[in-house]
Amino acid sequence: MRARDESGASAVEYGLLVAGVAALIVAVVFVMGGMVRDTLFDPGCDKLAGQIATANGGGQADCQD
Repeated sequence: MRARDESGASAVEYGLLVAGVAALIVAVVFVMGGMVRDTLFDPGCDKLAGQIATANGGGQADCQD
């Protein structure tokens, strides 16, 4: 009988690699998601709310959290 050549990566190893990358992406989104939302989207929401309030004759329009 011949010995098996097990030098290549198996599907299990590739699966673990993909799972690790996915966990890293989830962790980064969880940690930095609030900062990105506050930096990119809240200023635009406030500006849009002001424009809506002006269009409604001076009424109040608030951004929802």
